[in-house]
Amino acid sequence: MLQDGDFIDVDWYGPEEASAHCVLLLHGLTGSSSSLYILGQQQALAARGWQSVAVNWRGCSGEPNHRARGYHSGASEDLADVVNQLASRYPTKLFTAVGYSLGGNVLLKYLGEQGSNTPLRAAVAVSVPFRLDHCADRISKGFSKIYQARFLRDLRQYVERKQRAFLRQGRREELARLAALETLEGMKTFWDFDGRVTAPLHGFESADDYYRRCSSAFFVEYLRVPTLIVHAQDDPFIYPQSVPLAETLPSCVTLELHASGGHVGFIAGSLWRPRYYLEHRLPDWLQSQVPNLNVSDNAEVLLS
Repeated sequence: MLQDGDFIDVDWYGPEEASAHCVLLLHGLTGSSSSLYILGQQQALAARGWQSVAVNWRGCSGEPNHRARGYHSGASEDLADVVNQLASRYPTKLFTAVGYSLGGNVLLKYLGEQGSNTPLRAAVAVSVPFRLDHCADRISKGFSKIYQARFLRDLRQYVERKQRAFLRQGRREELARLAALETLEGMKTFWDFDGRVTAPLHGFESADDYYRRCSSAFFVEYLRVPTLIVHAQDDPFIYPQSVPLAETLPSCVTLELHASGGHVGFIAGSLWRPRYYLEHRLPDWLQSQVPNLNVSDNAEVLLS
């Protein structure tokens, strides 16, 4: 339960009676705990004897959330709610986190806001849209426009599902907030969607105001928790110049730049025997930050 009475669903994965380590996994835009990169990472973590908990942002678990507001790239208050509740409920567990794309931006923003005042002991952020305004521009160009069209279609359906649910449930006040939005028709760019939907629903003056206040590039200098940032220079959604320079980052941050890897990709090997780099690299790095954890080679995997 969130502070405003809404809810976020989380899905646990890993060994029953697991070690003290639990990894939060934060999905990207229009994703969920069922996204393949989340499930693959959970399996890799479970193989080491670690539990993980995949966080579904508001309305992303398959059940519309109860408020007109949804999730967005700067919803660090929701992450803070989840982290604090988990830490309070499981005081003996050691928590770390991995965020992908939008989830990585939320994670870095949260860490910048909290400084050292967080239960998270270490964090990883993958394919982060550090500058949301730059990302909105980049994805509207070239081949990336195909992805933009798909994202916008899914986001529109996200809002429409919520409208239908509110109508059935008699949530008149929340339905009225959605009805007050500008038309969802004719949106062609993220600037359109974030100006018409994200900004008014979440207290921003405009898309530009939202991008300025929520871009993690403006928060990374305040990180105080060991953090690994994994990024590919050929990311089709993010300009290379949007990525912070290594020399501007705090000493607790490791920036790992790859010439290739795409957006949340980093797949090596062959078509028949692919090797998913993140499923090896991220657990290895987390292990290096919390080296005293118990590690099992033959963990029993349970999905709940």
